[in-house]
Amino acid sequence: MEIRDYTERDWPQVWPIVREVVRAGDTFPYDPDMTEQEARDIWVERPPGLTVVAADAGLVLGTAKMGPNKAGPAAHISTASFMVSGDARGKGVGTALCRFALDWAREQGYAGMQFNAVAETNQSAVEIYQRLGFELIGTVPGAFEHPEHGRVGLHIMYCAF
Repeated sequence: MEIRDYTERDWPQVWPIVREVVRAGDTFPYDPDMTEQEARDIWVERPPGLTVVAADAGLVLGTAKMGPNKAGPAAHISTASFMVSGDARGKGVGTALCRFALDWAREQGYAGMQFNAVAETNQSAVEIYQRLGFELIGTVPGAFEHPEHGRVGLHIMYCAF
């Protein structure tokens, strides 16, 4: 598996992953009915951000986007988001994408990485993030409407560099 910069040629494989994850409604606070164009506008980062894909033999297994968490006086803190194809979950793709994002952010001179909205029910992601150095800063109770569990908390997680 290689992680490389996203190109427009990747979108036909990235869109089904984004659509699958968003429509499940259990991890990302995106509208499950978002259109393909809305998804592209949200997912494909512009500089200074970056969007990448994890691919194996031409097959896109997952994707990540990264960049500044906020603009202006908070632009020294990065953020990232990750999506992995259902067929590739549990095979280390998400971990590899997160490691890549952390390395990229360090190389770009960010002071740390912050995740603003990690659904507390997304235990596999929480465990990966903690294993890679993130701390659970706090949880906004009932901030995420999970399709099976109702209102659950959204974690704020941070990794200082």
